[in-house]
Amino acid sequence: MRYKIGNVILHIFLVLAALVFLVPIYVLFRNSLMVDQQITSWEWIWFAIPPHWENFPNLFADILVPMASGFRNSALIAVSTVVLQTTIACMAGYALGRIPVKGRGFVLGFILSTMLIPGQALFVPLFVLVAKLGWINTIQGLIVPSLFNAFNTFMFRQYFLNFPSELEDAGRVDGLSYFGIFLRLALPNSWSIVIALASLTLVNSWNAFLWPLLIGQTPKWWTVQVNLSGYLTAQVVKLNMAFAGAFLGALPMLIVFFVLQRYIAAGITRSGIKG
Repeated sequence: MRYKIGNVILHIFLVLAALVFLVPIYVLFRNSLMVDQQITSWEWIWFAIPPHWENFPNLFADILVPMASGFRNSALIAVSTVVLQTTIACMAGYALGRIPVKGRGFVLGFILSTMLIPGQALFVPLFVLVAKLGWINTIQGLIVPSLFNAFNTFMFRQYFLNFPSELEDAGRVDGLSYFGIFLRLALPNSWSIVIALASLTLVNSWNAFLWPLLIGQTPKWWTVQVNLSGYLTAQVVKLNMAFAGAFLGALPMLIVFFVLQRYIAAGITRSGIKG
């Protein structure tokens, strides 16, 4: 009986916690269907009557804030970053975890030490480097500086430390090199952590604001997050457009999370922390 009562209390608490976390999404959707006067009104309105669905088409019709190209740029940057960053981190993690090379402990320590440096502290030297290469307002300037991720490399390394050595031995008997073992045996058996870390990379890349703002200095290269700032300036304040854009900008990541949440949890759990 005590176990059942405790279970009920736990589920009630989890439901209430879930509702609390859903409040921002509700506010985004509610405000995206209102006009500015309703949003700033002292009287609380639970839902716009009538709802202004035209806010969403108007979002893409604004010539001053190119939201359509912003979604295209964000998708291109996010997908490219996910594929390349995850590939590099996965290969580096396997090398650090399974290939017995002298100095790999030093290399791992150096990689982990980069995590102690705040990302904002690297913006100025990175910007100078990208400018010297002539990559301002280019796709490579937006993508290349973020291709290596120390955290993902460390997590892949931890995962591959637990990889069964019997499979590697079988691969060597079949004449496979380290790269062949990685490609044919290790990678196909590590999709859980690949999906988990790729999902986290996708969210971080999609939500990036400061670096795309520095490099994408023309509207052609603005991302969704940079475009949203165009609705809240000293000259223009369009709250309903800002909320509509924020809701549509958050929607792809919400879908990714709900679809892949099981794999995200399983991948992080199976990574292990040892060695």
